Amino acid sequence: MSATTSTPIHPVLSNRRSPRSFDATATISNEALVAILEAARWAPSANNFQPWRFHVGVRGDEVFNSILSTLVPFNQSWANRASALVLVSIVNQNEDGTPRPISGFDAGLAVSQLTFEAHSRDQVAHQMAGFDHEKAAILFDGATPIVIMAIGKQAAADLLEGPAYDREIAPRTRKPLSEVVIKGLPN
Repeated sequence: MSATTSTPIHPVLSNRRSPRSFDATATISNEALVAILEAARWAPSANNFQPWRFHVGVRGDEVFNSILSTLVPFNQSWANRASALVLVSIVNQNEDGTPRPISGFDAGLAVSQLTFEAHSRDQVAHQMAGFDHEKAAILFDGATPIVIMAIGKQAAADLLEGPAYDREIAPRTRKPLSEVVIKGLPN
């Protein structure tokens, strides 16, 4: 179902969802996964620093299971059916050791491009902040983990139950532009 927008936007954007219901029988091809990651690689980055790091696991492999183990139980209950899990970490300091506060913003741009490429390839992506950040940092080289993404084929909502089902069938909503654009919104 397409989002109700105040003006038409690209269908990849208006049709994008963050579902929790994944088809546990679907797999993602290496070609599709590489293309999704390649789209993220080409995201804008301040001074071309590219502070994002991706730890990628495909359902059933050791990396997938390690990432899954860091998720809170609610997220584990549905993310285990995704075709792939991606832990996104950032390097948040420059090579000379000084802080790099823009790293999270740059990584967000990469995650956005990854998400849209996934959706353009008939996959869905769901970003999660509900995970043990300390455990993820220990498992994956000490970089600062910021989000985990589940990627795969969407399945029917009725595969979920309780709060996950309720969230899956809820209508998509966003604040109106007048609440998020402080100044400068055209009439």
